[in-house]
Amino acid sequence: MTVDTGPGPAPTSAVRSAFTDAWTSLRSVFANPSLRRIQLALAGSMIGDWAYSTAVVVWAYGAGGAKLIGAWGAIRLVLMAVTSPVAAGLADRLPRKTVLVGADIARAVLVAVATVMLVAGSPTLAILVVATLVSLVGCLFRPAQMAWLPSLTEEPAELTAANGAASTIESLAFFLGPAIGALLVSVTNVETVFVLNAVTYLWSALLILGIRPRRATAAETGDDGEEAGGGMWSEMAGGFVHIARNRELVMVAVLTSTQTLVAGATIVLGVVFAVDILRTGPEGVGVIDSAFGVGAIVGGFVAITRAARNRIAGDLAVGTALWSLPLLLVVAFPSPATVFAAVVLLGLGNPLVDVNFATIVQRLTPDAVLGRVFGAFEGLLIGTMALGSAVTPLLISGFGLRWALVVLALVVGVPALLFLPRCLRLDATLRPPEGADLLRTVPIFAPMSPSALEALARGAVRRQVPAGTTVVREGEESDLFYVIDTGRVTVTQEGRHLREEGPGDFFGEIGLLQDVRRTATITALEDTGLFAISREDFLDAVRGTEESMTVANDVVVRRLGRA
Repeated sequence: MTVDTGPGPAPTSAVRSAFTDAWTSLRSVFANPSLRRIQLALAGSMIGDWAYSTAVVVWAYGAGGAKLIGAWGAIRLVLMAVTSPVAAGLADRLPRKTVLVGADIARAVLVAVATVMLVAGSPTLAILVVATLVSLVGCLFRPAQMAWLPSLTEEPAELTAANGAASTIESLAFFLGPAIGALLVSVTNVETVFVLNAVTYLWSALLILGIRPRRATAAETGDDGEEAGGGMWSEMAGGFVHIARNRELVMVAVLTSTQTLVAGATIVLGVVFAVDILRTGPEGVGVIDSAFGVGAIVGGFVAITRAARNRIAGDLAVGTALWSLPLLLVVAFPSPATVFAAVVLLGLGNPLVDVNFATIVQRLTPDAVLGRVFGAFEGLLIGTMALGSAVTPLLISGFGLRWALVVLALVVGVPALLFLPRCLRLDATLRPPEGADLLRTVPIFAPMSPSALEALARGAVRRQVPAGTTVVREGEESDLFYVIDTGRVTVTQEGRHLREEGPGDFFGEIGLLQDVRRTATITALEDTGLFAISREDFLDAVRGTEESMTVANDVVVRRLGRA
């Protein structure tokens, strides 16, 4: 029993509730064996990636100085921006498990080759080419991983929590990876870090090999989607075309690309803040990055906590706005305190963008094109990040630091404010409709993706029938599929009692699947609540998922055998 003692304890209670929600969501993610494996694979791979990137930068600086690092970084980002939309097409054409394992093994081999080249004293350019190939093959991994997540989850809240866990892992990897890389380079050598990274890729591949998805993807069932096909440019355009056709995905693209443009700008701003405001010199960037990492870790927990509140589009807009307001804070009060406060807020907003962006795309996009859509977003976001990094020095030299911050704040803040009402309306459509939880318990519908099941629930009509009502009469035309929400019914055939059914049970599938008239009479034994699904919606949903069709046919065979 709780006693209301006034407003004082409310914040403590709210914080405790938030941590409880976050812990519950994380526990549900890691209780799912498939989700646990994909998250641990991501953690190992990304920590190794960041350690490896740090080692490459250290080695490249020794080989050619800052100019070599800058040139390589720019070329690498451009190539990744172009490669991501093309490579991600494989995530829609092949089983995503195969794509992920293949990407891991290919990267492990390439890193091993780079290690041998280092030991052999190969030319700098050749080693950088191999290092770039590692990044380009990596363009396959994240889109395929995000596209596969819906097949590993049971409900939308679990999907959001899984995205939140992945974002938190990314933040931790950003925090730990460079530290591990720098430490190992200082006490051992660059080759040791390379070997460590190869091991993390193999670790990731082994974990992914053990994953057993809850439902097959479109590529595994042979449904490649109407947008599949064509050459390289067709594959590259496929994701962009699908985004352009969906106004909600266009909105998401605008919000996320403006955020990553500012994220690219912060690469330059971090150095400027350290030199001009913190007065620490360039080495202060490490402290700023750490503050960002702390904010990102907290933001990850916030995003997970809010997973069950169905405010994913609204939170996306809020997260985007958090990349605007902190910059204005520094404009108004430039000081070390406001710089650290701003960086922590930027970090806090980052997972709100990442988690909710991924969840919205997964909820709005058919599985058949999901890999290409994520690849298109990946290319777009890498491109805008590179643009932000390139343009910011020009803004600072042309207008000064304060006006440069104002311009960047407006670029990301104005779309966030303008799109907020539309984001809130989108949340209303993404909220699970009445009956979705009930339909999820029906074996025929269990293999379906959350988005397909929710679409089915939106088309269902709830009916309340009094006791004694004949819901379905033997010999009538078959036009509806029914799921019992409350009450009980009796099933008879030619006057012979067959069985009774209650909440969670269903009837009507035989006539729809075999295109025959009703084979039995269903009568309500008590006041009964039902969800009725039309013939067209039922058949489209079941035939669109191979496992659902298999389960449905098994049910028909079993029931006809008992008749």
